[in-house]
Amino acid sequence: MTIVDYLSAALLTVSSFFFIAGTVGLFRFPDLYSRLHALTKADNVGLGLVVLALMLQAENWQTIAKLGLIWVMVSVASANVCILIANESLRRGRKPWTKPQS
Repeated sequence: MTIVDYLSAALLTVSSFFFIAGTVGLFRFPDLYSRLHALTKADNVGLGLVVLALMLQAENWQTIAKLGLIWVMVSVASANVCILIANESLRRGRKPWTKPQS
């Protein structure tokens, strides 16, 4: 194994942490808005690290460019979907969670 292989493996390992953190946020956070935030941010970072690991293993510049374009398109799409879901939830009267007064 070369240094590139070890670096790719490290990036994939770190990316799994972000995917797991997003999933934990989905189950643990109290409302829709914080869950959306956790999923959108963690999954975009996780995907970015996976794409970077794949870029290191790519054989040519065309593949690297395609992988980068895929990551940008998924990031833009997930951010837009997150905004659409949050705005529709607000429009329907779903209030964000607030900490109860003690």
